[in-house]
Amino acid sequence: MSTKKNSSENKEFTQRKKDHVSLSLKEENEARGGSGFDSVQLLHSALPEMDLSEVDISTRVFGKQLKTPFVVTGMTGGWEGSPEINKRIAKACEKRGWLMGVGSQRKQMFDATAGEEWVKIREACPSVVLLGNIGLSQLIKMEVSLVESLVSSLKASAMVVHTNPLQEALQPEGTPQFKGGLKAIQKLCEQLSVPVILKETGCGFSKKTLKDLSGIGLFAVDISGYGGTHWGRIEGDRADKEKFPYGAAEAFKNWGISTMDSLLFAREVGKDYEMWASGGVRSGCDAAKALALGADRIGVARPIIQAALKGEEVLEQTMSRLEYELKVALFCSGCKNIEGLSQSVLRR
Repeated sequence: MSTKKNSSENKEFTQRKKDHVSLSLKEENEARGGSGFDSVQLLHSALPEMDLSEVDISTRVFGKQLKTPFVVTGMTGGWEGSPEINKRIAKACEKRGWLMGVGSQRKQMFDATAGEEWVKIREACPSVVLLGNIGLSQLIKMEVSLVESLVSSLKASAMVVHTNPLQEALQPEGTPQFKGGLKAIQKLCEQLSVPVILKETGCGFSKKTLKDLSGIGLFAVDISGYGGTHWGRIEGDRADKEKFPYGAAEAFKNWGISTMDSLLFAREVGKDYEMWASGGVRSGCDAAKALALGADRIGVARPIIQAALKGEEVLEQTMSRLEYELKVALFCSGCKNIEGLSQSVLRR
């Protein structure tokens, strides 16, 4: 690739990532209330027969014991402000025992210096559990060896492959080429040195797709359902409304399968992977409901980005609040640990 083309692609990518962060903070780009959590109630226990201090929200994953089931899902990366924000989040995740997913590592495919950010973050936070991130439409054309290099740059414990057909179809610079995606995911699962996680970006998973994913070697599926940040809305916000076909985004602002429905579909299929739930989780009570519906881990993005942009103290407070709310939900459901939640959910 020529230096001129390299520079142009770098500039385009950086601007797009800046747009994504700023637009994700706008309320109108949030599919608020669509997650389905409002229609789920946890059964209250008036006699929990325990103390709140006895509640344990620790989990085990990738051979490590972690203090919480929370994951900061990948969202920031590739723009000039991201190193500071990512380092702040990484420090908080290391301290509080959260997994941290990084933003798309696509920039490292054409910018040799892009991986330096993660080297510095890894040096500052040696024990934080990081998850790599690459798009499915890019993976289809990539050699596994290149994905392996992305894993190495992070010392990642797993690689997240994000699938975002709606976003790519509506994005002016999008790459809506997904033919051969299932085969590419299976090949990656077979050859990569770390576990593979497939993640949507806010549109959820149907029962058919979840069935199709069984037997290919995935470690987990992050359903990332409709109900939180909606990337179709964000790309519509970025696009020239007068230019065909990008003005079409308005028609898809409510597109997707809710987080709750995706979790219920997952309960019905014979899956051989963990279920991670993100998409509209805005409180520890939401997290408890998702866990009760069968989620193994809980992903949060927007509240964490919002807090991180305000500083370390606000970020710590936000993460602490989510943890405390989850503990209270378990306590008031009469559950000492996350496993006990499976019998505590009531659907209205």
